[in-house]
Amino acid sequence: MRIKSLTARVLLLTTVWSTVALVVIGLLISTLYRKSAERGFQDLLRAQLYNVINSVTIGDQGALSGSPQLGDLRFAQPKTGWYWVVEPLGTYTTAPLVSPSLGSALIPVPSVVEAPFDKNYERYYQVTDASGNRVQVAETEVVLDTDGRAARFRVTGNVDVVEDDVRTFSHSLYLALAGFGVGSLIVNALAILYGLKPLDKARAALERVRAGESEQLKGDFPREILPLANEVNALIDSNRRIVERARMQVGNLAHSLKTPIAVLLNEARVLEKSHGELVRSQAESMQGQVQSYLNRARIAAQRESVLARTDAEPALERLVRVMRRLNVDTEFDLVVSPPHLAVAMEQQDLEETVGNLLENAARFAKSRVRLSAVEAGEDVKGAEASARRHWVELAVEDDGPGLEPDQIREALKRGRRLDESKPGTGLGLSIVTEISNEYQGRLELSRGEWGGLKAKLILPGVTKDVA
Repeated sequence: MRIKSLTARVLLLTTVWSTVALVVIGLLISTLYRKSAERGFQDLLRAQLYNVINSVTIGDQGALSGSPQLGDLRFAQPKTGWYWVVEPLGTYTTAPLVSPSLGSALIPVPSVVEAPFDKNYERYYQVTDASGNRVQVAETEVVLDTDGRAARFRVTGNVDVVEDDVRTFSHSLYLALAGFGVGSLIVNALAILYGLKPLDKARAALERVRAGESEQLKGDFPREILPLANEVNALIDSNRRIVERARMQVGNLAHSLKTPIAVLLNEARVLEKSHGELVRSQAESMQGQVQSYLNRARIAAQRESVLARTDAEPALERLVRVMRRLNVDTEFDLVVSPPHLAVAMEQQDLEETVGNLLENAARFAKSRVRLSAVEAGEDVKGAEASARRHWVELAVEDDGPGLEPDQIREALKRGRRLDESKPGTGLGLSIVTEISNEYQGRLELSRGEWGGLKAKLILPGVTKDVA
């Protein structure tokens, strides 16, 4: 699974690296300590071996004599695994000397082939004594007098001493490394979060620009992020200039076409009825077509602007106020939830789309029209290319006769009027569709709960809640 969060990636990488490094370091130190402990244990046995050698002689009667004092009480306590033994060699026979800890027990002795002597004529091996202790044996053979009488010297130590020492050290080491690792991860996490904090500030500043609350990325950015912020601000300025230039050109074009069309409409009034009606209808159609394409050009010039924003409640309240004055016999209801709801489109385009729907509803309503604006549900999908994260649902519903499914398809066609007795050009719904499509939204028609037509607009939205 791909991790999209930069913070999570860095934290995961440092956590994995720290864990692996600490485990390797712990194993390495533990291994080195074990080798050192084993080497020290062997050196101790060697020193005790030569202490025994220096303490034993051959007496006047030819017997081995001596009482080695190694300064360790374990050589006096039975079954401890700490023993010393002196045995005669060759034809020389006498009773062996043993430590009080060994008593009458015997220590197994491997052959010279299994445990050969080294260059110092010493050998070291491990065996298990009669008490079940694993013991390390240091052994050598020494000639004791001028007559060539020799003896074998052996000193043993309990291997569990080394194992307990290594186990205690490793436990303390792993606890220390674990504490150090946890502390390091916490410090690393804090350092990473602190280091990436400017990116959160840049994101929040960009959110404010997108929400229309600021015109530029503002903030005290570090040296690494400042060039990016400057480039984004330059892009916003360039986008703003393009929008203003497009608006000016569209306005000039609209102004240049307004007068010729008005002249045609005036001339149509003085012509005889048959010809005048034809000229008038065609001029009105041309006026609607021109206005539609001018709107499309204007929207196309600024629809990608991150500054497009209109607060829904005040804009819709103005429209409803106007409709109430024009239709005194019709009741208009307005519902906006939540109150801070905002639409990511120009105010002029929002008023034109909703105004067309309200005019259409007022034309066919019996007594009531309802306009609602709410946050759209999670299942609402915009256009495929949309990058918006928030959608607004505007619905206009009346209590008129409504439309059947085939009539809905016919009503969405440009210039089609299902009721010729009502005034209008038949361009309203098609204009609404075109404007909503340009903003990557859509228009849906269905039968409402009052039995009349319900026109629902899905439009991109923004909120004032910026992180």
